[in-house]
Amino acid sequence: MTTVDRAVLDNPAWTALTHGQKTFAEARGRAARYLPDVSPFAAVADAADPAAWADLAELAGPGGEVWMPAAADGTMPGWERTGGGVGVQLTGEDLTAAPDPEAVRLTAADVPEMLDLVARTKPGPFGPRTRELGTYLGIRREGALVAMAGERMRPPGWAEISAVCTDPAFRGQGLAARLVRAVAAAVRERGETPFLHAAGTNTGAIRLYLAMGFQHRRDINFHAYRRVAS
Repeated sequence: MTTVDRAVLDNPAWTALTHGQKTFAEARGRAARYLPDVSPFAAVADAADPAAWADLAELAGPGGEVWMPAAADGTMPGWERTGGGVGVQLTGEDLTAAPDPEAVRLTAADVPEMLDLVARTKPGPFGPRTRELGTYLGIRREGALVAMAGERMRPPGWAEISAVCTDPAFRGQGLAARLVRAVAAAVRERGETPFLHAAGTNTGAIRLYLAMGFQHRRDINFHAYRRVAS
């Protein structure tokens, strides 16, 4: 098994935005964020550093809102917490990955359907350009997109599996698990290791991921912050 640096997952958005995903980033000093139409996630080099949050404030602008993985549980002056909670971070070194014959690669032409599926299933933040962050695969039934999964943050050596969702009418058929394994196979082909995040309240999904071979690494905060207009 290839040795990977797990420390980059301590602040996954920061290490992604300052390394392989710079083309999707806006950065200032010790803060960075994804372009707004790509993802609402942002990061600071050190969540305990007020100067880093000041840099982020310049990026966000007055009243701007960002989502922060691994952010400090409290708030910094000039910011208010508006949502979020505790999730889990799972790593897939032991996951059995496999391509799926029914999975199709989703392209720019599929974005309207992808946005519609996300709006109905709410797997997490997803924007018009999120698909550009990595491989996105879907399963269609009678021409309609009924399930999908893809990649979001990509810290060095890793790729986060994200936007895992299934139309309610097609749940219970194992489509999500199949797509997770298929996306993981694409990740492994690049020599990277899959990981993912799940809301701590989503116990059913967490049980599924653990049964598939993911390992719990740690709990992680996911909070939404709004810059308070001065």
